[in-house]
Amino acid sequence: MDYSNYKYLLTNNNLIISSKIRNRIQFRPPLGKYNKEINKLVLRLAKDEGADPPIGLIDIKIKELLSKDFPKLEFIPDRNYFDYVYKSSDLFQLPGSAYSKIRNRLNKFKNNWSYSIENITKENIKEIDKFLHRWCLWKDCESDPLLEAEKKAILYSMENFFNLNLSGIALRIEKNIEAISIYEKINQDTAVIHYEKASPDFDGIYKAINQETAKILQNNFKFINRESDMGIEGLRKAKKSYRPHHMVEVYHIHKKNLIF
Repeated sequence: MDYSNYKYLLTNNNLIISSKIRNRIQFRPPLGKYNKEINKLVLRLAKDEGADPPIGLIDIKIKELLSKDFPKLEFIPDRNYFDYVYKSSDLFQLPGSAYSKIRNRLNKFKNNWSYSIENITKENIKEIDKFLHRWCLWKDCESDPLLEAEKKAILYSMENFFNLNLSGIALRIEKNIEAISIYEKINQDTAVIHYEKASPDFDGIYKAINQETAKILQNNFKFINRESDMGIEGLRKAKKSYRPHHMVEVYHIHKKNLIF
């Protein structure tokens, strides 16, 4: 999208991606079958053209391969971009005392409001688009460049919802859609929730859409990846409160440590 100014190159069955945010360029490790020479090329590009850190979002598997081929590299954990992974059954059942506060808010919402859940389909996609425009008015997206960029990305994903093979549900109160959840399969045992959006007028509605999503996904997936908190304090607190089963770690390399 415009905010990140992504560029990509496909070479030798590897995808090389860079982003440019506020004139700061960062590269990703090549995607595809590991190739030492292509990774060396990306490390050189990162050192010559990247900001600091010039290369990021390095997962553990690639970290191990790079460490073997380039032992002088030093990897720094990037906690802000660790993904939170939960057991699907936990997010649905909310078991034990650890989830008592969440259950209390959820029960309060259910006592106050009757709602229905429906799949996102071609029949309701226009309603969802209207809901997302309302959500951006509530959040005042235009006042924040990051929110405005998120708005563009979300609306693009909805415009191409079926071409991207996304799935999702909507929560309806009375006649209006008031919350949505968008997700897809990552692998055989894990689904990822790309985003959830809900009206601010219904306390506890995010707890409800979260549980309803888990109710559906638990039938096919042991785990749910709810992505990172991006270092946002409130988001981190909320994600930690759901007791992740594990975190997916990622790393970056500072420019001074790009020695290979």
